[in-house]
Amino acid sequence: MIKVLVSDPLAKEGIEILEREKDIEVVVKTKQTPAQLKEEIKGYDAIVVRSATKVTKEVIEASDKLRVIGRAGVGLDNVDIEAASKKGIVVVNAPAGNTISTAEHTMSLILSLSRNITKADRSIKNGEWDRKKFMGVELYGKVLGIAGMGRIGAEVAKRALSFRMKVIAYDPFLSAEKAKKIGIELSSFENLLKTSDYITVHTPLTEDTRYMISDEQFKLMKTGVRVVNCARGGIIEEKALKKAIESGKVAGCALDVFESEPPKDFSLVKMDNVVATPHLGASTEEAQVNVAIDIAEIVLDVLMNRCIRNAVNVPCVDTELLKTLRPYLDLAEKLGSLGTQLVEGHIKNVKIKYTGEITSYDTSPLTIAIIKGMLAPILQETVNFVNAPMIAKEREIKVSETKTAEIEDFANLISIEIETDKAKLNVEGTLFTKVDPRIAKIGGFYVDASPTGYMLVISNKDMPGIIGEIGTLIGKNKINIAGMSFGREAPGGKAITVLNVDSVVPKDVLAQIKSAKNIFDAKLVRL
Repeated sequence: MIKVLVSDPLAKEGIEILEREKDIEVVVKTKQTPAQLKEEIKGYDAIVVRSATKVTKEVIEASDKLRVIGRAGVGLDNVDIEAASKKGIVVVNAPAGNTISTAEHTMSLILSLSRNITKADRSIKNGEWDRKKFMGVELYGKVLGIAGMGRIGAEVAKRALSFRMKVIAYDPFLSAEKAKKIGIELSSFENLLKTSDYITVHTPLTEDTRYMISDEQFKLMKTGVRVVNCARGGIIEEKALKKAIESGKVAGCALDVFESEPPKDFSLVKMDNVVATPHLGASTEEAQVNVAIDIAEIVLDVLMNRCIRNAVNVPCVDTELLKTLRPYLDLAEKLGSLGTQLVEGHIKNVKIKYTGEITSYDTSPLTIAIIKGMLAPILQETVNFVNAPMIAKEREIKVSETKTAEIEDFANLISIEIETDKAKLNVEGTLFTKVDPRIAKIGGFYVDASPTGYMLVISNKDMPGIIGEIGTLIGKNKINIAGMSFGREAPGGKAITVLNVDSVVPKDVLAQIKSAKNIFDAKLVRL
């Protein structure tokens, strides 16, 4: 008997789909403590969660039969994907089910801000009748800036356009041509901040997007701007937002998500020109049913050995082939992620070349892994092995693939050339002993780097003392170097330094490295 644990409330329609399968036993146990879940997980083949349950490394390691973790929704910050992948557990989500509900909630908050709905409602319920006090503004003709044009951002744009708003968008993967087709204007993030009357964010929460709107960004905005966050708490820094409201820079804000949920400090949400809801973006009857049905069907497919859909850590390939391809898939995905994080501009073309023994296999899963890796630093959990090619096509990113069995420098080599509207970058990788992924080349420079954790990639002049200066600066900030690799075009010429470090390099330290003598650029990559 296959056992499935449902550890968060799930719509009955989803549970019924699982229960209809005669070989499956469904157990619903919600509100378990981490210690209880660690004990309970033994004997289960699958676990279905929403956002409350934390599927930690400890829970995963305690499992003895677990094959699939299903998240009824989009966000996977409550699942340790790396630990699951190491144990061969498939992690799947249901990203499409709450798209409409979140987009509609965003528009509801924008309208509430514009017409003082919540304040007027409280006033009239108190027996007051003061129409002048609640003078509002129209959406017609206003500029809406959308940061992040994934599914939800695109749906918000459609609705805003129906109000005859001018929509501008910031998204590293959206081309100007594609933006024009859907009736919006592609913008830099700085221009979006400067010109928008309303700003709404629809990005995942990553180390790059955490506090992407803070004091510096608020200073760039128009006085009287209105700000909305229905995405993830922490994208907008709440302390900075409060200051911006108090100063009059921000006329109003609407928040559905918070840095801590529930908030530890309610002073922000109690402000007069703040509209707040308790994370209701996906809280519609339709959305809850949709995600429950979606995740039940996806989990069932995995358990019954059918095609794997919406997996964030494995493509849909034959089980035996997967054993051979797994190290290459890991390498391919990390090469794609490395390229995206190093190159500047909007990606237009991607050329992939496979060399050596790997060409005897079907390389299409590797190509998908590369595309997923490229898109993931921005789109995070909304991109997976199934939808990655479609997302790239929607953003008009052209992907081509070539193969050559002729062995050159390495027995197997994956080469990627990324072309943007600003630059071209080539990255290459190989496997040592067919299991150990290595970065072999970055931008024409031969290196030997492990694509793991945090990587500091520095472009510098080949001069004596450079490495010592960088090492001293990093050491002063208590950042440990785990590995290093160097490449150069010629003695005294341009060179590259790649450092694997054990922890994140703070922005101020990165700025110091960039400003050092004979340093051209420095970027922190997370793999």
